[in-house]
Amino acid sequence: MLPVLQPQDGAVRSWAATLGRGGGGGACRDSLMEAGHPLVMALKDPTIVERTNLLNMAKLSIKGLIESALSFGRTLDSDYPPLQQFFVVMEHCLKHGLKVKKSFLGFNKTIWGPLEIIEKLCPEAEEIAASVRDLPGLKTPLGRARAWLRLALMQKKMADYLRCLIIHRDLLSEFYEYHALMMEEEGAVIVGLLVGLNVIDANLCVKGEDLDSLVGVIDFSMYLKNEEEDLASEERNGQIAAILDQKNYIEELNRQLNDTISSLHARVDSLEKSNTKLIEELAIAKNNIIKLQEENHQLRNENTLILRKAQQHLEVTKVDIDAELQTYKHSRQGLDEMYNEARRQLREEAQLRQDVENELMVQVSMKQEIELAMKLLEKDIHEKQDTLIGLREQLEDVKVFNIEMYEKLQNSEDSKKEKNVIIDRLEEKTNQITATMKQLEESDKDLLNQTRTIAMSFVKCASSDFPHQYKLVKDISF
Repeated sequence: MLPVLQPQDGAVRSWAATLGRGGGGGACRDSLMEAGHPLVMALKDPTIVERTNLLNMAKLSIKGLIESALSFGRTLDSDYPPLQQFFVVMEHCLKHGLKVKKSFLGFNKTIWGPLEIIEKLCPEAEEIAASVRDLPGLKTPLGRARAWLRLALMQKKMADYLRCLIIHRDLLSEFYEYHALMMEEEGAVIVGLLVGLNVIDANLCVKGEDLDSLVGVIDFSMYLKNEEEDLASEERNGQIAAILDQKNYIEELNRQLNDTISSLHARVDSLEKSNTKLIEELAIAKNNIIKLQEENHQLRNENTLILRKAQQHLEVTKVDIDAELQTYKHSRQGLDEMYNEARRQLREEAQLRQDVENELMVQVSMKQEIELAMKLLEKDIHEKQDTLIGLREQLEDVKVFNIEMYEKLQNSEDSKKEKNVIIDRLEEKTNQITATMKQLEESDKDLLNQTRTIAMSFVKCASSDFPHQYKLVKDISF
């Protein structure tokens, strides 16, 4: 699809064409220049004029190449003049606005730089770039660029490759000025015109040409024609358009047929592979069936042998079982008598066990009562011991107090009588405490005697069944 031109640029080109014709073009130009028309001001910019001229030359070159190639109806080679002029025009278009790069040998200005990055943008161009680098006769970047253009034309991919290039203008800005042909709309128009070259079959020998020293000069005489040639060219253009339409239709049909054939080939390959796999699986299945049949026959033979052996073993076993059955019948009577005797003994043992368990329950209850009595006695003993300790502390206090009073008695004879009275009272209290202690000791002895009596009764009852409790009671009593 060709890019649509802006109205202003189209007006500039149409007006430039009007100025270039004879007749009233001069008067129109003079009037517009006097009026200061913006189109005239645009034509004063040399970069716009250069881009317009290169666009027109590209149109004429591509149109002439297509017309001449279709009129001759043959494959083009390297010596064909319109084809040579086409490459010269394309070289000038690509060189327009190219930045100059400095190197240690001087200044470098070549179109191989932007063409080389196309392989990064379009993977299909990697083969052309590799072929150009492998050519032995090329020594300069300009020669590589010329070889690349020829290979792209033979591959019918020149328009596609250059379209990928002009889309990425951020990359082109490294190689071209902002006003260059490839940076403006004229470059997109030329790329659109290059699509028509896909109807041409070119057979170019790049390996034998001296592309490094080739002089690129545009021959304008090829594009100067008279009116009769224009009329003939218009008729020829109509025929060429019809032929191009037919060729495009045939190429599209051929492309569809090729796609169909490739899909059918792929389907046939897949069917052949699946058929081969099925055949292999069928052979494996047949081998497995044969193996299974052999194993089945072998298992049947083994089953027959096992059945015979089992029958023989069954007969022998039957005879043995009959003999054992007779022996069992004779011995069963004795076993029944032994069973009855054992059952009687079991009943007696069960009765004895029940009696022992009952006696054990009685002993356990007695043991619990004795333990409770022991706990109460221990509690009473502890309380009496606490009381005895308190009384002893009071006795000590009394003794200390007596000593203090005795000292005061010696120091104070005036209070001797009073102290004597106090001493008499203290002695009475001491006698009372002593009598209380004697009573507590007697009660303690009585409790010990009672504990010994209970312990001795427990010893008589459980000396044989509970040796541990017997030892504990003995330690407490004695």
